Amino acid sequence: MNQKKNAGYPASMLAAVLLGAYSALPAAQPALAADNVFRLGSIVVKGPQSATLDDEQVMTSTQIERYDLNTVGEAVKTLPGVSVSRNSRNEEMVYLRGFDARQVPVFLDGIPLYVPYDGYVDFGRFTTFDLSQIRVAKGAASLLYGPNIMGGAINLVTRKPSKEFEGDVRIGYATGSERKAALNVGTNQGLWYLQAGASWLDADSFPLGRGFHDYRQPAPTDTGKYRENAYRSDKKYSVKLGLTPNATDEYAIGYVNQQGEKGNPAYTGELNNSRFWQWPYWDKESLYFISSTDIDREHTVKFRIYHDKYKNRLEFFSDSTYTRPHARNLPSLYDDETYGASMELVSRAFRNHELHLALHYKDDRHNESEEGSDNPTQKYRDVTKSAAFEDLIDLSDSWHMRVGASYEQREAREVYFWPTGKTHATNGLAEIMYDLTPGSQLFASLAYKTRFPTIKDRYSARFGSAQPNPDLQPEKAQHMEVGYRGAPWSGGSFEVTLFQSNIRNLIQNAVLPLSEAQCGDNNDELCNQAQNIGKARHRGLEIGLQQEITRQWRAGLAYTYLDRKNLSDESVRLTDTPRHRLFAHVSWKPNAQWEVLGTLEAESGRYVSYSNAEPYKKLAGFGIWGLTGIWTPRSDISLEAGVRNLTDRSYELADGYPMPGRVWFANAMYRF
Repeated sequence: MNQKKNAGYPASMLAAVLLGAYSALPAAQPALAADNVFRLGSIVVKGPQSATLDDEQVMTSTQIERYDLNTVGEAVKTLPGVSVSRNSRNEEMVYLRGFDARQVPVFLDGIPLYVPYDGYVDFGRFTTFDLSQIRVAKGAASLLYGPNIMGGAINLVTRKPSKEFEGDVRIGYATGSERKAALNVGTNQGLWYLQAGASWLDADSFPLGRGFHDYRQPAPTDTGKYRENAYRSDKKYSVKLGLTPNATDEYAIGYVNQQGEKGNPAYTGELNNSRFWQWPYWDKESLYFISSTDIDREHTVKFRIYHDKYKNRLEFFSDSTYTRPHARNLPSLYDDETYGASMELVSRAFRNHELHLALHYKDDRHNESEEGSDNPTQKYRDVTKSAAFEDLIDLSDSWHMRVGASYEQREAREVYFWPTGKTHATNGLAEIMYDLTPGSQLFASLAYKTRFPTIKDRYSARFGSAQPNPDLQPEKAQHMEVGYRGAPWSGGSFEVTLFQSNIRNLIQNAVLPLSEAQCGDNNDELCNQAQNIGKARHRGLEIGLQQEITRQWRAGLAYTYLDRKNLSDESVRLTDTPRHRLFAHVSWKPNAQWEVLGTLEAESGRYVSYSNAEPYKKLAGFGIWGLTGIWTPRSDISLEAGVRNLTDRSYELADGYPMPGRVWFANAMYRF
């Protein structure tokens, strides 16, 4: 039984948006220009001569729209090195070369978005409709991002208008009453520009795959065709006002408001692990200022100032009717906010050098309470500071080098009950690049990165089953990679990377002796504590290929081989990532108006945590086919229809949480 509070915009509104857009069609306009990227929101080191090839993997808005990727999680998993999983709250988690969202933070125009309490975000809550790029940086990610990028960084870059008036409108519908509507408008008046957007992504449920009920013993909690309590609704509003007083300087203030609501489908596996949860709201709000000013011909100063707020409410129920509150747990409320600023100085005063110096300040505040409880609000406050430098050096016309180092400090300024404290870390990197041709490059890098433990890592008692550990130290990783990127032959682009990461001080659970345990009411049971006891190794291979076969046929793939090993205790597996993963696509475009696009997403099985008696379970591998037909009657109109999971395959990314079966969809877009 889905308990969806707000049905969202009615269908008549969707029809009105499309009818109004189509009736106002002017002469055909070109597609979104490549320079609609808000480059002030990107954090990339570029040298004075070269660096023609991007150090980061970039997914453009054109690619996002082409594959109908509505959320950030759906988008980034099409890249080499990236996979997605599900946590115990059935949230969409992203893994980058085996590192999770705590170790690979997400940014918006360079502004940190991760939740202060646990460092996670639900990537299914972040929609893509107003983005120009998604930039993914891996082991040698620029230290200019700031602290906690032990495994890399994901930066969501918004749009910047390039014409006096431009925009797009789109609507869509899919199985499970999935509806979407989005509008982006912008104007660039030379001296100033304005970009605004609004979007809505909503669904009542999703269909279960073929054969889901056949092998479930005992009977699953979901007995119908559609997943119960799988509703979701995400509304997003954004606006950015920029000032460009001359050819070099730029100042922009941006505001983003996300309003989410979701149900958590119950566990439906063989164990007795069902949770009946709902989030009446999951909201985020960000206000930020970014600037770039040329002091003179050789020096530039950049500022980022931001305030980010995050609120959610989690309600617990006793059964699948979602009407009886749970006897033990009261509704849980989070009220978090972050204040932050950074300054970056860029110097080109030294020949063949581009030197970057950056300072970061981040003030995270977490307030947690239970509605109706007499317990006081639990308040936590962390302050993180860092200083970093990075230099890109042109050693010759073909040889280039990037070096950098940073020092970081985190201080717990306020803690509920447990002691405060502080810790620090250092980071460094070096990358060497050789240009084989103007469009192809060999590269090798070595990086040393850290990640501070979150408030949850240090202080969560996990409902009385764990003892907090305020003295947790930063996790540490040493990254090594070597590879090639570029266009080695006509009509194609190719990249291949070999990588290895050695991790120390990995935070893992340890069982305390009862004589040392302080777990509240659970001293007669197991008492866990997070400790820096882990050592691990991640290594693998990434391949990316895009190829124009003929004028009508194109194909591409992104393949990842990932081998993770727990060096501290080989009996304890590192879970939630597949060893082999492939995303492939092929398109046939017989003429300018018609295109057929086929996709394949395939994985080998993955291990997931299971039960005390059987710690791990191997999930089955899968292959998911997609097919889309696209009709472009004019260059400014696009209509498409297709199917995801064409064979209606039943598969899981976490035990007891089935993914959608066959989903039919239709979309329409108009650009102006």
